[in-house]
Amino acid sequence: MTAGAGLRGRDLALALLICLCWAVNFLTSAHALQEIPPFLFTALRMGIVVLLLAAFMRPPPRSQWPRLCGIALFTGVLHFGTSFLALRLAGNLSSPAIVTQTYVPMAMLLAWWWLGERFAWRTALGITLSFAGVMVLGFDPMVFDRPLALVVMLFSSLMVAIGTVLMRRLSGIGMVDQQGWTAALSLPPLLVVSAIAEPGGFAALREASWIGWGGALYAAVFASLLGHGLFFRLVQRHPVAQVTPYLLMTPVLAVLLGIVFWGDRPGPALWIGGAMVLGGVLIIAIRNLQKARPVPEVTPEV
Repeated sequence: MTAGAGLRGRDLALALLICLCWAVNFLTSAHALQEIPPFLFTALRMGIVVLLLAAFMRPPPRSQWPRLCGIALFTGVLHFGTSFLALRLAGNLSSPAIVTQTYVPMAMLLAWWWLGERFAWRTALGITLSFAGVMVLGFDPMVFDRPLALVVMLFSSLMVAIGTVLMRRLSGIGMVDQQGWTAALSLPPLLVVSAIAEPGGFAALREASWIGWGGALYAAVFASLLGHGLFFRLVQRHPVAQVTPYLLMTPVLAVLLGIVFWGDRPGPALWIGGAMVLGGVLIIAIRNLQKARPVPEVTPEV
């Protein structure tokens, strides 16, 4: 890997393409969730990923099965399921796109508590700034009117932060195997949760139009396979901490898409709080780059 000052040329274009894929996923998923309930939509997405990767998946080392199951539970089931639920509850794209970034300071705190990793005062400042930004963002009328969506999105971010810490100890598993087995192990519990918590969900799936099915296909192909595939390629060429700051363009693009195509009307509190959240994450990313240590290896999209 190289450790230059930043991404240039083709790699910069790839980072921007990743951001665009993940930002558009907020928009297409929001449309699809009007037809398909969140956990069933997540199951559909995971099922498509499994179908596309099944021929390339290899069994992971036996010692890694417990950790892989934990990643599937926290990331595949609890994170993705509740992030789609929050997107449906929020009724806008802007606040979920911003709040999901709090997984970064959450993962830093979990790594400190769980793995004994230490961080300096600048990282602590970034963590504090991010969480303070969430509090400010919560006073925006677009968010304040639907507080449950904010709570669910914070829970979703915590789940992927736990999955991220688990993934940092994963070994002997490539990107394709990790994505494929995470999807495969997530699928049964997602279907069970949907059957229990989303009555009528399977009937809704049968009646879904191309918008619902297209949203799931986009999420599987462009958000999961293309987005994470390109991310994996970039971190083979550059330190993870060098790539991460560029990916903060994802929530920025999602907010713009929400304004143009979804009718979002962010108020001052969302702009200020969002800037604080993303500023805090950027401080953490820059600090980790200076230390030449990676930030969490997962950059989740909805």
